[in-house]
Amino acid sequence: MSEDREAIDRLIELMSRLPGLGPRSARRAVLHLVKKRGTLLAPLAETMTEVGATARECLNCGNVGTGDVCGICADERRATGQICVVEDVADLWAMERSGVFKGRYHVLGGTLSALDAVGPEELRIPRLMDRVKSEAVSEVILALGATIDGQTTAHYISDQLPDVSVTSLAQGVPVGGELDYLDDGTISAALRARRSL
Repeated sequence: MSEDREAIDRLIELMSRLPGLGPRSARRAVLHLVKKRGTLLAPLAETMTEVGATARECLNCGNVGTGDVCGICADERRATGQICVVEDVADLWAMERSGVFKGRYHVLGGTLSALDAVGPEELRIPRLMDRVKSEAVSEVILALGATIDGQTTAHYISDQLPDVSVTSLAQGVPVGGELDYLDDGTISAALRARRSL
């Protein structure tokens, strides 16, 4: 590695650690940033420094924001008695993009996994139990993945909340999906969750 490229190569190596970027994609991205250093690289570096200094997890739900409590938890209009439980912040943001759910969220930070030694204490499950008691929650909506670990986590949480309505998102055929392209598990879940028209 020549000294004149040391910082650039270090940036490529760091970017290649990002999800979805391998060494070749990172190299292309860095070269593009260098070419557009005035309009892209400098503002990106400035914003990354700002986010690095101010971003933090919400102490209440686990969302990412710039304050100790996120805007969703601070908004009294969202105190509907409903908490939507998600695996990670990306899931929360996906739910918010839909604009349909008007309650509050709880980010677990993963799912239960015996193989990876992830138990309830490693996740935010105890904090969820505290919130259900202190926030007068009437419904907990489990928006967890349809994986074995996601379903195990959903069953565990449901067992811990006998006095609260616990629901889950419907599973099955996606909008625009064709049956021929779906796996057997998805078709089976869709058939079990059928409803009258």
